[in-house]
Amino acid sequence: MLDKLDTFVNFHQQALNIREKRQNILATNIANSDTPNYQARDIDFNAELTKALNNQSHINHFNLNTTSNNHIRGAVSIKPNQNVLYRIPYQASADGNTVEMDQERTAFIDNSIHYQSNLTFLGEQFKNIMSVLQKG
Repeated sequence: MLDKLDTFVNFHQQALNIREKRQNILATNIANSDTPNYQARDIDFNAELTKALNNQSHINHFNLNTTSNNHIRGAVSIKPNQNVLYRIPYQASADGNTVEMDQERTAFIDNSIHYQSNLTFLGEQFKNIMSVLQKG
C-alpha cells in the first residue's frame, strides 16, 4: 500500500516540479518581451516528465553530515537538468526577439491551470486517504 502511495505522490511531485520550472521559464520570456535578441525558451513537459519518472534510479544521492547521533539521517538528491528548448517564432521581429506575447500568455495560463489541477487532485487524494484512515 505504501509503495503505491509513494509512486502516486512521486508522479505528482515530479509533475509539479517540472510545471514550476516551466512557469519560471515562461515568466522570464514575458519579462524579456522587449529585450533585443532575446530568444524565447520553453520545455517539452511530457518529455521531461517521462524522463524524470524513468530516471528516478539515476538520481545522485548525497548523505547529509550529522554532528550528533540524535540528528535525523537523510539524503539530498540532485536531479539532472531539464532540456530547455528555443521557440521558433511565427513572425520574426526587427530586433531579433522571438517572444510572441499571445503565445507566451496562453502557455503561461495553460501551465498555471495544470499546476493548480495537480495540486487540487493531490489534495483530494490525501483527503480520501485521511478519511479512510480516520474511519478505520
